[in-house]
Amino acid sequence: MTTPNKTPPGADPKQLERTGTVREIGSQAVWSLSSCKPGFGVDQLRDDNLETYWQSDGSQPHLVNIQFRRKTTVKTLCIYADYKSDESYTPSKISVRVGNNFHNLQEIRQLELVEPSGWIHVPLTDNLKKPTRTFMIQIAVLANHQNGRDTHMRQIKIYTPVEESSIGKFPRCTTIDFMMYRSIR
Repeated sequence: MTTPNKTPPGADPKQLERTGTVREIGSQAVWSLSSCKPGFGVDQLRDDNLETYWQSDGSQPHLVNIQFRRKTTVKTLCIYADYKSDESYTPSKISVRVGNNFHNLQEIRQLELVEPSGWIHVPLTDNLKKPTRTFMIQIAVLANHQNGRDTHMRQIKIYTPVEESSIGKFPRCTTIDFMMYRSIR
C-alpha cells in the first residue's frame, strides 16, 4: 500500500538520505513512550506509514524516549505532524532534550508549532553547526492545539551524518543506480 505524500517538495526526509550526507539511525535505538493507546504505539510511530500514528493515553507531558546503546552522533530529528487530520491531538509545543540517561537530560530545542502539516526538521546541532553526541533523546509534548489532552505523532526519524571513508575519498553517489551498489565500494 502506498501512502499519499502530504509533504511539500523538498521537506521529505528521504530526500536527505538520497543526498548521501545523512542516514536514518532510529532502528539502532530502543524506543519507549510515556503512554499509548493499544495499537497506537512505537510500531506505528516507526512504520514509515503517514496514515498511522502514536496516540498517548495519559497526562502531559507526553514523552518519546530514544536510547542508543553507545554514544551516537545525531544531526537532525524529523517529526511528521498533520493538523488537518489530528486537530486537537496535534502538538503545539515540543521540547527536545538530550543526555546520557533520564537523570541528566538537557533541553536543546523548544518548538512552537502552529497548525503543522508535514515534516518538521529539528537540527540537533550546537551554535557552530556541529552535530550532537548523545546516548539519549527525549521528545516531550508540552501542549496540544485547542488544549487537547492526548497527542498524535505520525512518524519520527533520526539522522546522523555519513562519515567520509578512511580508505580514500570517493565521489558521493546520489543516483539510484549507484546507491544500489554503494556497500560494494
